[in-house]
Amino acid sequence: MGTTDQFPRGACCIVGAYESPRRKAPNVHPYQIHAEVISAALDDAGLTVADVDGFATAASFPPEAGWQMNTLEIAEYVGLQPSWFDGTDIGGAANVAHVGHAVAAIKAGLCETVVISYAASGRSWPLPSTDYNNGSNGPGEFEVPYGAGTIASYAMAATRFMHEHGLKPEHLAQIAVQMRAYAGLNSQAMYRDPMTVEDVLSSTMICTPLHKLDCCVVTDSGGAIVVTSKERARNTKRGGPSVLGFGEAMSHSQMNQMADFTTTSARYSGKRAFAAAGLTPSDIRVAQLYDSFTITVALTLSALGFVKPGEVGDFIASGQLGPDGRLPINTDGGGLSSNHSGRRGMYALIEAVRQLRGESAGFQLASPELCLVNGTGGWLSATATLILGKN
Repeated sequence: MGTTDQFPRGACCIVGAYESPRRKAPNVHPYQIHAEVISAALDDAGLTVADVDGFATAASFPPEAGWQMNTLEIAEYVGLQPSWFDGTDIGGAANVAHVGHAVAAIKAGLCETVVISYAASGRSWPLPSTDYNNGSNGPGEFEVPYGAGTIASYAMAATRFMHEHGLKPEHLAQIAVQMRAYAGLNSQAMYRDPMTVEDVLSSTMICTPLHKLDCCVVTDSGGAIVVTSKERARNTKRGGPSVLGFGEAMSHSQMNQMADFTTTSARYSGKRAFAAAGLTPSDIRVAQLYDSFTITVALTLSALGFVKPGEVGDFIASGQLGPDGRLPINTDGGGLSSNHSGRRGMYALIEAVRQLRGESAGFQLASPELCLVNGTGGWLSATATLILGKN
C-alpha cells in the first residue's frame, strides 16, 4: 500500500492553462472545444502537440459527446498519440485526480508532458439526456424508481447537515452571494449582476432546502492544463506552480450507500494531500472548492478541516470566504456564477494556476504562495484534492 510521504512533492509543475470564454456555444461540438483549449494551453506553455506524450480526459456524459473509449476518440480528434493516457471518471473530481495521476506517471518515466482537457455542451447539447446514475439495475434500483436525482440527493445532505450542525438557509445563500461578488470582477463569468441573500432565498425552491440560486449555473465550455516535470518546466514559456500534494478518495455511488450525509470523502483525500505536501489547513489562505451547490462548499469546508462542522455557519456569516476573510474561495465566481459545464474541477484547477500566477479572472490576492483545489464528483461520491505552490 502506498503512503502519502512517497508522493513526489514538487517534482512536477502546471506550465500551461486555458479556460474557454464560451458560456453559450450552440452548434459547437465538445470535441472542437477540446481542440481549442488544448491548443491554447499548449501555446500558454510555449509547447506544441508534438511535445505531448501523455493525455487525460473524461467524457462519458451525453453533453460531452462521449461514450466508451472516449479518451481514444478525443485524442484522435485533436491529433495526440500519447504513450500514457488516463480516462478515470469520478465525475467532477476527475480532472483534479488526473493531475495526481499524471505526476505519478511522469515521475515513473512513463511520459514527460501531459495535457489534461475537458469540454462539454452542458447548456446547448441538442439531444435528450437523463440524469447520471440512473440505471434501473444495480445500486440504482433502490433510488431510480422513486425519482431521486442529483439536486434531491444534495438536498438530503443539506437537510441533514443543517439539522445536526445548525446551518441555516441564510448561510448557504451567503455562499452564493459571495461567489457572485467574485464573478462581478470576472468579465467572462456567466452571471455578474450583484445578488443578495434575499435574492437567493426568494428564488424558486428546487428541492428543499436548495433554491435555484443555491445551484450552479449551466454552461457550455472547456479547459485544459499542461503538466510536466520540474526540469522540463524550466524550458517552457512561463513555468508554473508546483504540485505539492495530492489525495483522492471515494465512498459510494448512490446516496443510499452514503454512510454519513454530513461529510464527504474529502476528509480522506484532503488528509492525504496535506500529508503529501507537509502542510496543514492553517497554511492555506486561498482555495478553489467545487461548488455544484452551496451545500457542497459547506460540506467541503468542514471535511477538509478548515472549520469544525458546527462552526461552518458562523464562518460563512462572518465573511471568512470574502476577499478579506480567512479563506477566499472560488475567486473567479465558481460554478455558482461563472462556469459549470458539467465537471467544475477543470475550471477550479485553472483558477488556482491563475491565482498563483497573479492573474485571477476575478479577485486576485496580493501574493498567494499556496492554493488548494478540491473536486467533488457524483452524488458526493468521490473527491480529489491538490495543493499547488508558487515557484
